[in-house]
Amino acid sequence: MMEANRRRPGQWITMIGFCVAMEVILARFLSLHTWNLKIGFSFLPVVAAAYWGGPMAGGLTGALGDLIGALLFPVGAYFPGFTLSAFLDGAVYGTVFRKGIGKKQILLAVLIVQLGISLLLNTFWLTVLFQVSWKSLVLLRLFQCTTGIAIKFLVLHLVFPVLQRHLPKMA
Repeated sequence: MMEANRRRPGQWITMIGFCVAMEVILARFLSLHTWNLKIGFSFLPVVAAAYWGGPMAGGLTGALGDLIGALLFPVGAYFPGFTLSAFLDGAVYGTVFRKGIGKKQILLAVLIVQLGISLLLNTFWLTVLFQVSWKSLVLLRLFQCTTGIAIKFLVLHLVFPVLQRHLPKMA
């Protein structure tokens, strides 16, 4: 944890807990799921935690949200690869947003998450889980990821001014 986090552990735990709860609600109840596609806004609490507390806070929020959501409200079989991906999503946002939250940083973070983690890594996890061809699956998921880049960039560009006003950065 960062030094600021050590000074206020109760606040850090409360914020992570709130963001995890919001991630579970948005991911499990307010998003669209199919076996190879997920559309929703569950990335927002992960991004908020990453902005507020850095890579570890973002990563923990993503991983705990995935794990708790999968255990309490399963959509399919639990697979730990997706929990790793969820951790990496939050860690990427937290790492990139340490340098600021301008358009360049938002675009960089979204590109890494959407292309590196969602398109490449999560597609690999799906091939392992469902024994399907990576080549055929990546073409299907390419549309989701490119659409996700545009939507996430736009949403984060609109949300960050609100976050900056109401959520003091800790990391």
